[in-house]
Amino acid sequence: MHYAQFSQNATRLFYFLGSIVNFSQDQDVHFKYIQAACKTGQIKEVERICRESNCYDPERVKNFLKEAKLTDQLPLIIVCDRFDLVHDLVLYLYRNSLQKYIEIYVQKVNPSRLPIVIGGLLDVDCSEDVIKQLILVVKGQFSTDELVAEVEKRNRMKLLLPWLEMRSHEGVIEPATHNALAKIYIDSNNNPERFLKENQHYDSKVVGKYCEKRDPHLACVAYERGQCDAELIKVCNENSLFKSQARYLVRRRDPDLWAMVLQEDNEFRRQLIDQVVQTALSETQDPEDISVTVKAFMTADLPNELIELLEKIVLDSSVFSEHRNLQNLLILTAIKADRTRVMEYINRLDNYDAPDIANIAISNELYEEAFAIFKKFEVNTSAIQVLIEHVNNLDRAYEFAERCNDPAVWSQLGRAQLNSNLVKEAIDSFIKANDPTQYMEVVSVASRSDNWEDLVKYLLMARKKARETFIETELVYAFAKTNRLADLEEFISGPNHANITQVADRCFDDKMYEAAKLLYNNVSNYARLAITLVHLGEYQGAVDGARKANSTKTWKEVCFACVNNEEFRLAQMCGLHIVVHADELEELINYYQDRGYFEELIALLEAALGLERAHMGMFTELAILYSKYKPEKMREHLELFWSRVNIPKVLRAAEQAHLWPELVFLYDKYEEFDNSILTMMNHPTEAWRESQFKDIITKVANIELYYRAIQFYLDYKPLLLNDMLMVLTPRLDHTRAVTFFDRVNQIPLVKPYLRAVQKNNNKAINEALNNLFILEEDYQGLRASIDAYDNFDNITLAQRLERHELIEFRRIAAYLYKGNNRWKQSVDLCKKDKLFKDAMLYAGESRNIDIAEDLIAWFLESKYHECFGACLFQCYDLLRPDTILELAWRHNIMDFAMPYMIQVVKEYVTKVDKLEQSENVRTEEEEKAVEQPIVFEPQLMLTAGPGMGPVPGVYGQPGYGGPAYPGQPYGYSM
Repeated sequence: MHYAQFSQNATRLFYFLGSIVNFSQDQDVHFKYIQAACKTGQIKEVERICRESNCYDPERVKNFLKEAKLTDQLPLIIVCDRFDLVHDLVLYLYRNSLQKYIEIYVQKVNPSRLPIVIGGLLDVDCSEDVIKQLILVVKGQFSTDELVAEVEKRNRMKLLLPWLEMRSHEGVIEPATHNALAKIYIDSNNNPERFLKENQHYDSKVVGKYCEKRDPHLACVAYERGQCDAELIKVCNENSLFKSQARYLVRRRDPDLWAMVLQEDNEFRRQLIDQVVQTALSETQDPEDISVTVKAFMTADLPNELIELLEKIVLDSSVFSEHRNLQNLLILTAIKADRTRVMEYINRLDNYDAPDIANIAISNELYEEAFAIFKKFEVNTSAIQVLIEHVNNLDRAYEFAERCNDPAVWSQLGRAQLNSNLVKEAIDSFIKANDPTQYMEVVSVASRSDNWEDLVKYLLMARKKARETFIETELVYAFAKTNRLADLEEFISGPNHANITQVADRCFDDKMYEAAKLLYNNVSNYARLAITLVHLGEYQGAVDGARKANSTKTWKEVCFACVNNEEFRLAQMCGLHIVVHADELEELINYYQDRGYFEELIALLEAALGLERAHMGMFTELAILYSKYKPEKMREHLELFWSRVNIPKVLRAAEQAHLWPELVFLYDKYEEFDNSILTMMNHPTEAWRESQFKDIITKVANIELYYRAIQFYLDYKPLLLNDMLMVLTPRLDHTRAVTFFDRVNQIPLVKPYLRAVQKNNNKAINEALNNLFILEEDYQGLRASIDAYDNFDNITLAQRLERHELIEFRRIAAYLYKGNNRWKQSVDLCKKDKLFKDAMLYAGESRNIDIAEDLIAWFLESKYHECFGACLFQCYDLLRPDTILELAWRHNIMDFAMPYMIQVVKEYVTKVDKLEQSENVRTEEEEKAVEQPIVFEPQLMLTAGPGMGPVPGVYGQPGYGGPAYPGQPYGYSM
């Protein structure tokens, strides 16, 4: 921009720039505008531009405003405040004795800049009173931290003391204020420790950091107050303040902090532990401090150091010497870390949890220490248990029991001896303990070792203490085992709680049958008594006992015993009571069969058939036995009892025994006709019976069996095939049957069957028979078949017969062509074979003039004049008189044609006469109709109104309803 034209006049420049300054981004424009405003005295405009514009160079403007020496320094203040040039501003104002603008700036413009202003004033050695006064008068919001930092950088902290104390008294809890106070008190040594402990508002980390180089102890105080764990640990380690660190850790009670300082990689751990043991724990009276410290040592896995710690607490006289948990912990730690000291602690200490400590000692294999604990606290049962289970010294246990003479100890020793199979010693111990509680174990062990005499003594003692069923039961059994049958009988005769049945069963199982006999008889258990008598060989008595018991199981056991000893008469007596139960029958049969007593088994079942409770299973099993051992009796049995046997089961048995006739019989009765037929066909020599086969074949469900039966008869009974086919006629697919016979070239064999079923007019049957007639050269039969049954391929048969060597079959071919309206082929074939009569007949039946005339012409050409005359008669109504007259004249055979011509003339004359007569009659009727007037009846008709056509008139007038074709000859119709 060119300012030349305005440079001589500041006012003109001011107004010119004023018009563009608000739209311009040019720094030079804004700067020139500020200059022009200053020169023209427009201070308010200078203030506005300095405050609002962002398009000027602050350093350049600041320097200009300094040089301008305006009466109002507010524009300079605005520029320096906006662009952080406060320090230069303060220096300028102070050096130019413009202090009032400093006060205006911090009071009204921007109080938050007070810390920088104070720093600048300190840099120019401003009076402390002025600075203090300036701080006191500023009520705005400024950062105390910044103010303290500015003053602290210049080592003039005491300058702020009055102001800080005033703020503290006013209740200000700002940490920066109290941090500054703490620093001043520390530097001035004005009872700083008290301030650090009592003041709750300073920042411990800030103050502690400030104290670290000045007084580490005060740093610890500050850090402890703020629980600055890491900082406190660090300063203590750096300054070897392990005693303070130990006290802090104990009071802090922080497991995580303990874990950090007790880490193995802490090079100061040993010094710290020493101070904890020697000083910190001795000074504390709080059990929680002790607890957390001990837990920390346990967590850090420092057992030896923990022992050292606990010994200091527990063994040295202190308020915690009798603390149960600490004593427990000391012993447990020693168990874990130093076993040699455990016994000493056990003997010196008295207030610990003896059972728990002892159990832990046992789990750590310190058995003697555990025994010492139990013995010291007179827990005798546990003490002897240690000797028994862990020391494994029953001799010491016996001596200890003798010394204690405690029934519970004797009982425990008895159990141990019992487990070691010292049965006699164990029983003696239980008797000394007067303890029957272990009777089940004693009985079990004594039974295994066969110490029955000692067991009797123990059970007699136990019976006095407890009238238990088990005890008395075992006592009865012990009497039996010792063969004291007299004592046994005396005992069971008196009142008792013994389970006699159970003992009897055990005696029976142990083959003490005499004792079992007494016991079963005592409880009237005839079922078991019977079995016992069997084992004693008293079979008749056993049967009597079974009869009293009336139990199927007993009958069965006695029966089996009699079978084993070949007492078959008694066995049959028992068996008759068994076979009536279907569930028991199979086992009885298997028992007999497995031992080879087939005859006796069959006799038993035959005897049982007459019983009132005879059931299907008996008849079935007897049939099966017959199939296996007496097949000759099976048919008779089945015919008598087939309705009472389980047919499927007997079927399997008969099949396995290859009894094919019986198998067929059963299949028939079971209505499995298919299987019956299959069996007869598979085994024809033994199973086939003609009448039976024909009776059953009609009942089968599978139609395929019909054709298998046909093949079977072809193979084995071809002469009876037609009879069987007659039976199957209503059910056979005749087409399929004919196809089958044709395939095996057996059509002639079944001719009677084919003749019998031809009435169905089946194509396959008709063609098969026709082929058979051709083969047999039976033209009469073929002609009869063709006339009676028309369901066959006429043309194919005609073509086949056309080439036959016998004329009668060729004649039939012509007949077939005629029947299929192939008149020309039929007549040609007759002409070829000179079958003149058939040719004339077929030509007449064809009703075809051309065929008839061709035949007439052929007769004339072949000189068959007689046939010509006959054909005129046969085809009379087809022939045209003019054609016949011409042919006869040309061949000079008018004599042969004369009868025909006479007949034709006669017919035509007759027809003309009749027409003439009819015409005369019609003419007369028309004349009468013209003479008679027409009278219309007065009736209204839909067609009689206006617009109707003319009334019909007479013949020849318009409207006459006469013939449609008046020119047609009378007597003819179109």
